[in-house]
Amino acid sequence: MGGFFGAASKNDCISDVFFGVDYHSHLGTRRGGMTAYSPERGFQRSIHSIENSPFRTKFENDIAAMEGKLCIGCISDTDPQPILLRSKMGFYAVCNIGIINNAEELRNEILSDCSASLEAMSSGKVNSSSIIGSLIAQKDNFADGIRYMQEKIDGTVSLLILTEDGIIAARDNKGRLPIIIGRRDDGYCCSFESFAFQKLGYETYRELLPGEIVKITADSVEVLAEGHTDMKICTFLWTYYGYPNSVYEGVTVETMRTRNGEIMAETDIKNGALPDVDYVCGVPDSGIPHAIGYSNRSGIPFARPFIKYTPTWPRSFMPQNQAIRNQVAKMKLIPVHELIEGKKLLFVDDSIVRGTQMRETVEFLYANGAKEVHMRSACPPIMYGCKYLNFSRSTSELDLIARKIIDELEGAEGVKYIEEYSDSSTERGKKLRDEICRRLKLTSLEFQSLEGTVRAVGLPADKLCSYCWNGKD
Repeated sequence: MGGFFGAASKNDCISDVFFGVDYHSHLGTRRGGMTAYSPERGFQRSIHSIENSPFRTKFENDIAAMEGKLCIGCISDTDPQPILLRSKMGFYAVCNIGIINNAEELRNEILSDCSASLEAMSSGKVNSSSIIGSLIAQKDNFADGIRYMQEKIDGTVSLLILTEDGIIAARDNKGRLPIIIGRRDDGYCCSFESFAFQKLGYETYRELLPGEIVKITADSVEVLAEGHTDMKICTFLWTYYGYPNSVYEGVTVETMRTRNGEIMAETDIKNGALPDVDYVCGVPDSGIPHAIGYSNRSGIPFARPFIKYTPTWPRSFMPQNQAIRNQVAKMKLIPVHELIEGKKLLFVDDSIVRGTQMRETVEFLYANGAKEVHMRSACPPIMYGCKYLNFSRSTSELDLIARKIIDELEGAEGVKYIEEYSDSSTERGKKLRDEICRRLKLTSLEFQSLEGTVRAVGLPADKLCSYCWNGKD
């Protein structure tokens, strides 16, 4: 994934962007970058690897040497960003979030013009923002160029462009990712996460519509291209990777997760499937509010039988080496023996993807004396790798535990019955859950339904992207 933040102010805004970008650190683990502009200093850029240390520690010295009333920054899990480009529209910086599935095709098309060149990384891959800039430059202004770029790419692109007189923000055509504008007495900011600007004194001004393009200055937010209401915002924003106090389309992440847990408990009660357990627990951190909701509705006490140790490793997937990531994940889980030994526990996790980490967590609980371990997934079985956002490390859909089991049971024909496998009331659905229980050593397992997830968000189903669960665009 990734996230970005920009500010246009009547005063120096470098520290605003520094703190605003830092508040997006949960969305990416590879690169961080900032670019500022001032008439005296021109464009100033800094990019660092954040694979082994947080954004803040890499940039806190850099910002002392930067100045400007216009600045953008980003966290990226892919390319070094922002990059600097010069075209017929001038000199500017650009950063983006999302994914370009047809990047190679677009690269070849652009390079077929012998006068074109693209910024490449050491791996040989072309920087995605370079492709975006080349497509934008094929039109006469930024608004037309961004619209042209959005039509050409297969995937999702939201972006920020820093020019000498403002910031251009463009939300992707389907609004799969949010862009929120904040306002303060001395200017405006734009952010992926709504909470990122609250501590900086900004108030929410408005969210951009899907496909909308605006120019932000210290004095105004000018619409360069109108947006529309044909939205497919990512539902996983609320389920998993959005920060708890963020608000997207008027729906707060934390309250959605709590409501989601309540709905799961209601379903278990209705189906006579509420287990006899001592505690309801959340798999830290995003599973906790789902679990609190389940506890509130079921009446089963909430407890934390293990705690994450995060001061030195705030996120288990920060190291790029998988073996080290696995070891860090183990090192972080510190048991509370009194709440595990001899106890029957129900855990709520935000999702079950590959099942690897969950299996290790379950083994950890049994090793510390748990009597039973039940699991509830806060979303439906993940059946498809996301093709719209770059937040999954899976290289094959058969890495997904649900798809892997379906393939083993029925081969390639199994994809025809995914809807049945997602439904716990069908024979195929029961078989999938039984097999996951066997492999992960769970006492019982259930998934939130798609209908329950949509109900928890509270937006119309046709405004939500559910591709990873049902394969429907």
